[in-house]
Amino acid sequence: MAAVAPLLPDPDQAREWAEQELSDPTYQAAEPNLVDRISQAVGKFLEDLLRVPENGGWGPSALVVLGIIVVALIVVALLIWGRPRLSTRASEPARALFDHDDGRSAEELRTDAAAAADRGAWDDAIVLRFRAFARGLTQRGLVDPPPGATARAFARETATALPGLIPLLDPATTTFDDIRYLRRPGTEERYRLVADLDAAAVRARAVPVAPR
Repeated sequence: MAAVAPLLPDPDQAREWAEQELSDPTYQAAEPNLVDRISQAVGKFLEDLLRVPENGGWGPSALVVLGIIVVALIVVALLIWGRPRLSTRASEPARALFDHDDGRSAEELRTDAAAAADRGAWDDAIVLRFRAFARGLTQRGLVDPPPGATARAFARETATALPGLIPLLDPATTTFDDIRYLRRPGTEERYRLVADLDAAAVRARAVPVAPR
């Protein structure tokens, strides 16, 4: 029986056979999909970053990885604890008090008011002591008036936060407005009204609002 010569296809026939073979579902299922390709690319990128150089030292890749880790830790910390906040309002910049820019603390204003009172300068003493009263409450975070708030508006917010001061608020606020804006003369008695309010405010504590 004569030997059968091997069948040698021409180029067109060989390409057709190859296409038919590759169209088999078995080959298509084995091919990586888009997700597989992305995963492989990311894995290769991280592998290149973590590869130690041949000289045995840590190259730029290690610094990049360290930077990524640090940034990730910061992001996680911000998500868990949030942005850092000021522990108290006392560290906030001083605001203008009743149409007057004054950066003095409450204690400094009280000292200056006492000095004015010793000189008999009752107008200055009354204005300074009322500002000391207002500055003290803002420094403690008990009252937070909007910029440009009047003495009356400040008194209303104070009455809400510290209702125990209500009997003293109106006489002292009226005295401040009379001296500061109506140019009425101050007296030692009227200074006492403002000083008593300030002293009571120093001792006062905020009253928690009862739940409804």
